[in-house]
Amino acid sequence: MSTHDSAPTLPRRRPLASLALAVLASELVGALGNLISLGGVTTWYPTLTKPGFTPPGWVFGPVWVTLFALMGAAAWLVWRTGLDERRVRLALALFAGQFALNVAWSGAFFGLRSPVAGLVVIALLWLAIVATVWAFARVDRRAALLLVPYLAWVSFAALLNYELWRLN
Repeated sequence: MSTHDSAPTLPRRRPLASLALAVLASELVGALGNLISLGGVTTWYPTLTKPGFTPPGWVFGPVWVTLFALMGAAAWLVWRTGLDERRVRLALALFAGQFALNVAWSGAFFGLRSPVAGLVVIALLWLAIVATVWAFARVDRRAALLLVPYLAWVSFAALLNYELWRLN
């Protein structure tokens, strides 16, 4: 029996606690983007000309809370495979990178009040999510599938961001 087998990592020893921790961490990191966005959401964003397919403002909160929970669960599935595997470390590094870009988008779009800066960041974010889905699929297909709604929403957000840039 290897040392790895005799001393399982947190996700294997306490699966529910580690799942809750992963989801909570994802929600907290996601909240950083919300904090960055607050000023722009309440003062600048309402002044923009919006395309007809813009969802009502109340939709964004529940969607992001749900997506961050799915992202946390996906990361947990990968994490529980074991950090000793290179493919797991790569997948989680890509996950962290895409999450940083997610927060950066809030800063670019709302913080800088710049739809064009938001477009640049969201394009990079979209590519990073695709890379993360690919890397997660190599570890656990369920984890990759949990990121599909996130990719779909960011694709929609990219279109919305483009239209906001074009109209304003």
